[in-house]
Amino acid sequence: MSKSPIKSPLSEADKEITGNALQATLVDLVDLSLIAKQAHWNVVGSNFRSAHLQLDELVNTARQYVDEVAERANAIGISPNGKAKTVVESSGVPDYPDNWQSVEATVAAIVDILAALIERLRQRIDETDKSDLVTQDLLIEITRALEEAHWMWQAQQA
Repeated sequence: MSKSPIKSPLSEADKEITGNALQATLVDLVDLSLIAKQAHWNVVGSNFRSAHLQLDELVNTARQYVDEVAERANAIGISPNGKAKTVVESSGVPDYPDNWQSVEATVAAIVDILAALIERLRQRIDETDKSDLVTQDLLIEITRALEEAHWMWQAQQA
């Protein structure tokens, strides 16, 4: 079924802009959840437990917002696509290294990943300013949560 069974409250032009922002956010958040879980499994060293638990918090945050973004897409008549192939092909989240990583290397990587994702989200906030304020509000909420996480990860580098 290619035609949406959901009647959108948005014009076609606004639906396209908003749908693109939601889809890009969806794949970035799916990727973030997978990267944070990969880091969770492979972090080692001093302060391991703290970083290990903090990574699970980041996974939970990403997964929560994945669902909210996908449901918002559905609400405006866009079919969300969070399949692995789609995530691989379109995520803008920086890569995370393979194998075990020290707490320091993990913190540095997560700080960089969150910074890149926040930058992308802030662009989408601007893009949805005219197309859909409801979606913009969700993107602002996600950005707020990730900026808080970013601050907490950066604090470990001080």
